[in-house]
Amino acid sequence: MHRRTPVALWIPASIGLALLVLPLLALVLRAPWARLPELLSQSSTAQALGLSLATATGATLVSLVLGVPLAVILARSATWHAVPRRLLRALVTVPLVLPPVVGGVALLLLLGRRGLLGQWLPFTLPFTPAAVVIAQVFVAMPFLVLAVEGALRASDRRFEVAAATLGASRFTVFRRITLPLIAPGLAAGALLCFTRSLGEFGATITFAGSFPGTTQTLPIATYLQLQTDPDAAIALSLVLMVVSVAVLLSLRDRWVPGVTE
Repeated sequence: MHRRTPVALWIPASIGLALLVLPLLALVLRAPWARLPELLSQSSTAQALGLSLATATGATLVSLVLGVPLAVILARSATWHAVPRRLLRALVTVPLVLPPVVGGVALLLLLGRRGLLGQWLPFTLPFTPAAVVIAQVFVAMPFLVLAVEGALRASDRRFEVAAATLGASRFTVFRRITLPLIAPGLAAGALLCFTRSLGEFGATITFAGSFPGTTQTLPIATYLQLQTDPDAAIALSLVLMVVSVAVLLSLRDRWVPGVTE
């Protein structure tokens, strides 16, 4: 038997919901719909959108290559004790709670011209498109790692054990059994990673700067347009909001483990 929610909780809950929904509603209502095609067809907008899509895609691919093995180690490594595993998981999740600007400063101190590693590199990373991808990977890869780790922990290992018993190598089991089993979680993590990369601002502008056509992504262009052309800023904000909502709708209940409709 379901108990009714106390009436006293509805007031703060309603205020909280309004705080989350009304700003987005205001964005939709105040959007210059008549000028939207004109604003979105500007060359600066097209450059920022193209760069954001390219770098977010690159960051997602890099995160898949680096993050999936990291998630497997967190979820399946039997040689790790609980304390080192918890420490590693804490290090992975630090970018989720770290202010993005601090992440950008940290990347500069590591990979800048006088950074700990950057001073030894034969090329310059900061303020290049590669710097945009690195900044996006730094802030977005934890989403993918945690999603894949959760999928690995929830998957049925009996199929992997059966394949190993029949003589399949560990890599074959991972490629032919494990990856298909965790495919929904992997897709969800990749989508969250892509969306977070697309919306990244603080670390990007600190580590990569804001050079039109080179490092000026859509969030940075939105911020700059807000100071000179508010209608253009609203149009760019709508694009980012539509992409975010589309990703959430595509994930449905996968982005909240254990919750079903």
